[in-house]
Amino acid sequence: MPSETQPLLPPTGHPGQNDARKFDPLGSSRHLLLNSWLNLLIVFVPLSFVAEALGWPAAARFSVSFLAIIPLAKLLGDATEQLSMKLGQTLGGLLNATFGNAVELIVAIVALTQNQLRLVQTSLLGSVLSNLLLVLGMSFFASGFFFYETTFQMTAAQASSSLLTLATITLIIPAAYHASEVENAEGTAVDAAKLVRGLLVDGGAPNPHDASLRGLLILSRGTAIILLVTYIGYLIFQLHTHSGLFEAEQADGEEEEVADMDQWSAGGWLVIVTVVTAFCADILVGSIDETAQEWHIPKRFIGLILLPLVGNAAEHVTSVWMACKGKMELTIGVAVGSSIQIAAGMIPLLVIIAWPLQKDLTLFFANFETVVLFVSVMLVNLLLQDGRANYMEGVMLMSLYLVIALSYIVQ
Repeated sequence: MPSETQPLLPPTGHPGQNDARKFDPLGSSRHLLLNSWLNLLIVFVPLSFVAEALGWPAAARFSVSFLAIIPLAKLLGDATEQLSMKLGQTLGGLLNATFGNAVELIVAIVALTQNQLRLVQTSLLGSVLSNLLLVLGMSFFASGFFFYETTFQMTAAQASSSLLTLATITLIIPAAYHASEVENAEGTAVDAAKLVRGLLVDGGAPNPHDASLRGLLILSRGTAIILLVTYIGYLIFQLHTHSGLFEAEQADGEEEEVADMDQWSAGGWLVIVTVVTAFCADILVGSIDETAQEWHIPKRFIGLILLPLVGNAAEHVTSVWMACKGKMELTIGVAVGSSIQIAAGMIPLLVIIAWPLQKDLTLFFANFETVVLFVSVMLVNLLLQDGRANYMEGVMLMSLYLVIALSYIVQ
């Protein structure tokens, strides 16, 4: 007796595959736009354009564009998920992480063109922290409602966390170089009190106006090139030579998901949503300064906490949903993989992009931010090294994220 997956007519292939490949822009668009109540927030997209055209107050423009980016991030995630269903777990996870970071990249490029270099740094750092601590933490916590303990490929997780550690070290070195240059310029030793005060200020990041700037630019641009080459090597390791380490075993009787959108419609919507997101991000970034002053909140808090919450919406939903199904390889691939893409890919890429634009963007982060990133990566490494996850590990990750958020509120 033929099974459900056996083709009745051999020349036409599998029914599910045939339906998925059929070009159906109307049906695909209907599925994309009507599959979530969150998409009701799409009304804020044209409203943000109206707010910009009519010159609404900065706080109103920020609020409207902030709400507009939430459904756009969701649409990006959904369209990407539809495209990735035929690509396998590893390549699908890579595609999800890549386009899940599209919002962050767009916001960073817009901020770079507006010469808001600190916003570029804080938004990207905030995205790394959000993925590592909040997204991964909530995923581990959510899996605890369905599983006593979940397991994942320890070798692959360690390879990912090691690259993340390397990217973190490359951010520590410029901060150490700057401190050394400032100390040598002053000709005095730095006492303990001065060192503690240095952890609580920006220190001129990312482009201090002192003798260390030229050296920081050379160091950062060279390091950015090395990091990008290393990240390309990691992609070859992940997708080609050792791809089996990143694949989860498929459970017996588990049915393969079939895409609800054809690939051409999904690709077309990816382009459209990305362009619209770019315009909304321009409105959002342009209103941050006045909004921070009007609401009396630190600008760094907006860049480090609020913007990543919007940009990581797609990864957050995907990661938690996969964790609830026990697919921890996918969860780690999205959460940790997204952080690696930002730390080892996007940050170096933006340093290279800023080079011909005559923008002095370096890898020198404020000392406090460097310490925060280091302890976050250290905690994630400790929790991933045993190849097991439970809800208590999720609680620890989320707790650290809340402490970091609190520290930026009181600064």
